[in-house]
Amino acid sequence: MGADVNGDGDGDGDVAEHGDRREPVAPSSSVTRSWPGAARPLGATPDSDGTNFAVFSEVADQVHLCLFDDAGTEEQVPLTEVDADIWHAYLPGVGPGQRYGYRVSGPFEPARGQRCNPAKLLVDPYAKAISGEVRWHAAVSGSRPGEPDVRSDEDSAPFVPRGLVVDPAFDWGDDTAPGTPYADTVVYEVHVKGFTQRHPEVPEGLRGTYAGLAHPAALEHLTSLGVTAVELLPVHQFVHDGFLTGAGLRQYWGYNSLGFLAPHGEYAAGGDTGAQVAEFKQMVAALHRAGLEVLLDVVYNHTAEGNHEGPTLSLRGFDNAAYYRLVQGDERYYFDTTGTGNALNVTHSAPLQLIMDSLRYWVLDMHVDGFRFDLASTLAREDGQDPTPAAVFFDLVQQDPVVSQVKLIAEPWDTRGHQVGAFPDLWSEWNDHYRNTVRDLWRGQTPGLGDVARRLSGSSDLYEATRRRPTASVNFVTAHDGFTLRDLVSYSRKHNEANPANDGSDDNRSDNHGEEGPTDDPGVLAVRARQVRNLLATLLLSQGVPMLLGGDEIGRTQGGNNNAYCQDNEVSWFDWEGADADLLAFTRRLLALRRAHPALRRRRFFQGRPVLDSDDADLAWLRPDGTPMTGADWTTPWARALAVLLAGDGISEPGPRGERVRDDDLLLLVNASGGPVDFALPPGNAASPWSVQLDTGSLQGGAGGPVGGSTLRLGDRRLVLLSRPLT
Repeated sequence: MGADVNGDGDGDGDVAEHGDRREPVAPSSSVTRSWPGAARPLGATPDSDGTNFAVFSEVADQVHLCLFDDAGTEEQVPLTEVDADIWHAYLPGVGPGQRYGYRVSGPFEPARGQRCNPAKLLVDPYAKAISGEVRWHAAVSGSRPGEPDVRSDEDSAPFVPRGLVVDPAFDWGDDTAPGTPYADTVVYEVHVKGFTQRHPEVPEGLRGTYAGLAHPAALEHLTSLGVTAVELLPVHQFVHDGFLTGAGLRQYWGYNSLGFLAPHGEYAAGGDTGAQVAEFKQMVAALHRAGLEVLLDVVYNHTAEGNHEGPTLSLRGFDNAAYYRLVQGDERYYFDTTGTGNALNVTHSAPLQLIMDSLRYWVLDMHVDGFRFDLASTLAREDGQDPTPAAVFFDLVQQDPVVSQVKLIAEPWDTRGHQVGAFPDLWSEWNDHYRNTVRDLWRGQTPGLGDVARRLSGSSDLYEATRRRPTASVNFVTAHDGFTLRDLVSYSRKHNEANPANDGSDDNRSDNHGEEGPTDDPGVLAVRARQVRNLLATLLLSQGVPMLLGGDEIGRTQGGNNNAYCQDNEVSWFDWEGADADLLAFTRRLLALRRAHPALRRRRFFQGRPVLDSDDADLAWLRPDGTPMTGADWTTPWARALAVLLAGDGISEPGPRGERVRDDDLLLLVNASGGPVDFALPPGNAASPWSVQLDTGSLQGGAGGPVGGSTLRLGDRRLVLLSRPLT
């Protein structure tokens, strides 16, 4: 963040250098009665007679609770009770719908990491709903870093959101979590707004909302597709950056958290005055009834307050040194492993408790089924050191009776390194080794087939040594961050001209197949369409947990933008009218095949027992001529074709209830080369011939009849799945 170009006119660090001292906003005469109340739970907790308010600060000299009426008139209530750094009061007669915030008086010494400023209205870190958005000062939009902020002592209340007291009551009826086993899970990464904003069958008033995602038309697409879980891009209340709004853009992805317990108000058809909580719950219940799990992409590694020049909105004003990691020796600045200006201090009990309380709230009160942790490596860094599986955060999760029971997926990296394969028990991980290898395979850039085999079979090189399962690997080819699948095969370089800077990765491992971007050339279009099918088929026929980027199944494009975080418009929204019906049918067929064949959803790693020479067999890697792959074959730099034989009777593991699992024999033929390849087929017989189950050479991947003869020719860049019943 820049010096108050992106802030609320705060400029704390700059003003401090000029010796300013904050003075509190003059309190109004209090007419609201207050009782001592209780220090637990934190946040605003209503009952039939009033509401208990409790908030943490170990540096505050005084905390005022600020109540707002519908006209925005502020009444301040001093919190005179403090227990173990929890400031609290009970206000009789105050109930759901009440808007509130806090002002904190205390030391303002940025050089020592203290930034209390009663001129700043603060959002409760435990607010369960937040009303309004941050309004940015146009008057300071031209200020430069290092200049004092002329508005630093101005009351920020007119420019910041308020917390809302929320009624927790909700009739969940017979809501039941689907409880889909990891091995059977297919994740669909999707944006709440983008999914339905242009959907013609969703009523206009519901488009882009939680209610829109729960609409029958949206549910029908998800259930007929065959995914088992929706992974929602961030729905915690977030802030639209000032530098984006000043450029006519918005924070679309939502990786800019303000409230860890509040569902984002803009996604509620009923508005942000408290209805967002019930509407979110109704969405979860509807998805559960459809058999779909709800996973949240959560951002606990940083907040919207940014670096030392950013706005004071919440945590910074309550207790900056407790909530954030600061640079030792110069606590004006933030130790940043997130690329956003700050990182939460997971060595302090207060932010750790906030994270864990938030996780439990979303499971117990909002009924979500799991989480994907953005930049999860930051949560494993203690005292600025390298991430460790022994981090306190992991210990808290491991012993927590609620959080330890749901799906936990890590993005296992941050700006200072990758830790793929290093997360502890309970955790699955986004596997970017899988992404890179599969992209390289189909663009003809692999240095051999050894890494391809490891990725197709569950990445045992990353997970087996620590006794984890193939399901520790969340496989993906595309995600929100990067090209869509259609763009991956249509652009050789990024096209982010609509973004405020030349952002986005240059390492895309993409290929335009002859022309950059849109084309009318039928040959180029045919290759691109086949490559999309090849990439999807590889993803959904690999061992591990597949994650599909929402929209890839209908050919969604972002016009070559590989970092559309600020494109809250047609660049990012699904184009349902332009959906590729053939690609959708192909994806549905792929997912149906995955469901039908337990050999594609193994719970344990292959043991490498050869299929051709053993009755107790599970796997064989074959050259196109039908002979087993040898050491030299794996490292041949020009090799682009191989066959994988999975024995249906060699699964060698019981089902989840102890039953014996058997399947057809499956033969996967992969030709990623630029010319045709003849594959010798393992012997079949009249009673159990090989049959084509999927062919990426077909628009919809249609199955064929029995294969005649002992060989099968695959054209360039083509994948075929065969099966034969067990005899």
